[in-house]
Amino acid sequence: MDIVDPAVSDYVLAHSTPADDLLRELAAETREAFPDPSGMQVSADEGQLLTMLTRLVGARRAVEVGVFTGYSSICIARGLAAGGHLLACDVSDEWTSIARRYWQLAGLSEQIELRIAPALDTLRALAADRVIDLAFIDADKGNYPLYYEELVTRLRPGGLIVIDNVLMGGEVVDPTFHGGSIVAVREMNDIIAGDDRVDSVMLPVRDGVTLARRR
Repeated sequence: MDIVDPAVSDYVLAHSTPADDLLRELAAETREAFPDPSGMQVSADEGQLLTMLTRLVGARRAVEVGVFTGYSSICIARGLAAGGHLLACDVSDEWTSIARRYWQLAGLSEQIELRIAPALDTLRALAADRVIDLAFIDADKGNYPLYYEELVTRLRPGGLIVIDNVLMGGEVVDPTFHGGSIVAVREMNDIIAGDDRVDSVMLPVRDGVTLARRR
């Protein structure tokens, strides 16, 4: 199922603040180095959305689950308030080696802390204080419900969780799809819709983006 028609996609990109040279170079290198998984990288318009949301929240403490080659990390870090910090969680040294290089080029290495470990372990080791201003989830879909729960309990009032790929190419609405990732994303979508700790909206941006704001 096409969530975004290619013609609409081109129009959206043409009417959004464009990615700068550094982000375009990162996207191009990612496609060349990892042609198959390169689709995991957020698009330029979604990256701009992440920067804007980070600024609107006034975020200083952010968490990212799923780094890949660092495009979304740069977008979030650029939106952080002065003195801000992004904890970036991933399990791949290969992918994040590119991320580290581009964070350096972007002048953001001091703001981004990379943890190479299972993200659940990293999140569960965080203090229980509700101090996270913004979190972005874009990693292995099977653990989405668990990532959400670990983060929402640590989100300060008014803080925001942004979750990518909540439509899974439209497969979440097709009852014939029963794969583990689809089931997990459906479960998380239902949890958020009924979670009285947050106000939420699901947006048909790219492959679906949910915003959950802590009450």
